[in-house]
Amino acid sequence: MNKIIKLHYPLTDIIQPAQQVVVMGFFDGVHLGHKAVILKGKQLADDLGLELAVLTYQPHPSVVFKMLSEPLKYITTSDKKAQILFDLGVSKIYNMQFTSLLAALQPQEFVDEVLMKLKPAVVVAGFDHLYGSDHQSANMSLLDTYAKKRFKVEIVPEISDKNGKIGSTSIKRYLSEGNLTEVNNQLGRIYTTTGIVVHGEARGRKLGFPTANILTPELERLPGIGIYSVRISIADQWYLGMASIGRNVTFGDNRPLTVEINILNFDSVIYGEEVIIEWHHYLRGEVKYDGVDSLIAQLKKDKIDTYHYFKNI
Repeated sequence: MNKIIKLHYPLTDIIQPAQQVVVMGFFDGVHLGHKAVILKGKQLADDLGLELAVLTYQPHPSVVFKMLSEPLKYITTSDKKAQILFDLGVSKIYNMQFTSLLAALQPQEFVDEVLMKLKPAVVVAGFDHLYGSDHQSANMSLLDTYAKKRFKVEIVPEISDKNGKIGSTSIKRYLSEGNLTEVNNQLGRIYTTTGIVVHGEARGRKLGFPTANILTPELERLPGIGIYSVRISIADQWYLGMASIGRNVTFGDNRPLTVEINILNFDSVIYGEEVIIEWHHYLRGEVKYDGVDSLIAQLKKDKIDTYHYFKNI
């Protein structure tokens, strides 16, 4: 049975009767690089006949120690990350609260007072994973020294594509650029977000392109401003659509950012429905049109382009 266990340093009363393989990382996005780390842990766990556990953190360290101008948005929320990890064969997720006390630990203290509490037979992490307060001495190449033969260490090398290292930083950059091709390539799956359908201005209906206005979670990262070909799941049914992330600049300046989806061949009332959005393809940027007729003509072209994209993938 899959479990999510919350931890807070100092650790007390952890019931861990048997050894296990422990994989370390924050794993925002659970991209192909992360997947390689998890699957290495899964292979070792299967070979040893042990369970596979992940030690991760909440929130991201930058939330605690940096003055952020806006909330940090994640590629995968905690729930989505857990779902993907469990699908990859993880049995247990330890969500460690990231605090000042935890961050202040020296590497040897982290191993003795955190890792050893989890009874690791093997500890697995990516080549660039850091732990403890002194990052000069808290890298993976030195973990075997701190282990003192109490567990084995497995280091997973960098995973790259034609553009370099696959990583959360590059995925966030590609998302902001609307480059879904690279986002989805590095994730190894189609990027998804969630939301709830809420009332909007109903302007799209008057134009002949009614839209579902999506209220998205504050901490969930969206692609950059633009028009996209998407799929949207409503009550477990999938539909094609074209999505706008933007400010509807044709209708005025200084408007709020909205997510609106014209669902193709769909005409039901769905206010209050929870939806999942798959972001497949960037169509174009947001444009301020001279009038409604020009906007309608462009929307008709977007619709044709969306059908063409899904027909050909």
